Amino acid sequence: MKPTPLHPRNRHRGHYDFPALVRASPALAKFVRDNGYGEASVDFTRPEAVKALNRALLALWYGIAHWDIPTGYLSPPIPGRADYVHGLADLLAADHDGVVPRGPGITVLDVGVGANVIYPLIGHGEYGWRFVGSDVDPVALDAARAIVATNGLADAIELRRQTHRAHTLKNLVVAGDRFDLTLCNPPFHSSQKEAVAGNQRKWRNLEQKTRVLNFGGQPGELWYPGGELAFIRNLVSESASMPQQVLWFSTLVSRSEHLRDVQYALKNAGAAAVQTTTMAQGQKQSRFVAWSFLDSDARKAWRQ
Repeated sequence: MKPTPLHPRNRHRGHYDFPALVRASPALAKFVRDNGYGEASVDFTRPEAVKALNRALLALWYGIAHWDIPTGYLSPPIPGRADYVHGLADLLAADHDGVVPRGPGITVLDVGVGANVIYPLIGHGEYGWRFVGSDVDPVALDAARAIVATNGLADAIELRRQTHRAHTLKNLVVAGDRFDLTLCNPPFHSSQKEAVAGNQRKWRNLEQKTRVLNFGGQPGELWYPGGELAFIRNLVSESASMPQQVLWFSTLVSRSEHLRDVQYALKNAGAAAVQTTTMAQGQKQSRFVAWSFLDSDARKAWRQ
């Protein structure tokens, strides 16, 4: 088994263990097929197959007995999401004598938690961290609350509604809040038209006839006026207004050509430290950028 270039602690390195996954979630069985090379797989062009695989992965590896999302909402690939969480854990370890801090003493804000609650489920399952998840979509939050409640995670995962669509952190982070990390998977496209066109190009390149958003996604999950870069610039600007309340802010940056503009925005915002971490899953590459307004000594003293 040749491992994929995922984080060393990522549980999803190598091939999926479909027999174990089906045992954990029998509903997955009807989606498992031979991929033409004598290996088990699922049809990743089918949203229901992707959802069933995610449900099985969460059950097998993170102890999530009940997980469901409304039709059309984002059902993201779990291995890549787990890599982001593990990368952030390494970031905390760097200021913690090289040891990843675990337990509910670590509080993480997930900006745009979505209906799937993927990051809190992984982060709590792997490290025992406590999460606050925010979203502008009340339907997504209702679905997220159902997942949290049916899995008995109310003490570990709090959900908040961001009532101002133009904001990311303002009106959400309140006086007294203190977060060790923030994470975010920003909307990739600038409009619905761009999102659909990008999806169709993907399937043309793969010579597929089925043109659907196989991982799903609602407007707030897939597009934002000005696209990914505009969203991140807004996030950086708002982070500068609360420099002492968060140890490390972070966001995924899907497009490498945006990195220079993001770093320029962080310099202008006065960030004391900026780190870019590259991630890869198969042929796909991504990265996250993390920044802090605290210097090295202040970050090491944060836990004290």
